[in-house]
Amino acid sequence: MKTIVIIDDEFGLADVLEATLSDSGYRVVTASNGEQGLHAMHEHPPDLVILDYMMPLLDGPGVLRAMRAEPRLATVPVIMMSAMPESVVSARCSGYFAFLRKPFGFDPLHAIIVRALGGGS
Repeated sequence: MKTIVIIDDEFGLADVLEATLSDSGYRVVTASNGEQGLHAMHEHPPDLVILDYMMPLLDGPGVLRAMRAEPRLATVPVIMMSAMPESVVSARCSGYFAFLRKPFGFDPLHAIIVRALGGGS
């Protein structure tokens, strides 16, 4: 079973994603800010991270930099999500696998997850 870590301070979105992805056969761990997300990744090594761009304490770019600097997290694919256009996000950070602009549907997310994980749960 593949593990997905969701890091987002919007509890409603994180809860919906957790329920939907769990129903799809993934092990899902959630965190409400970047610091909690990094801690969760150490306790539950992820196969994929779904990361919000703007959060308190440690934002998405900070989490992504920390991941890329750590050997065991450096190659984990990251789906970055934000209500801002990707041009704004990509100007401040790079190294994510894919970008989703909020709000988004489950079908585009699921397609990216399957691509990122090389085929499924």
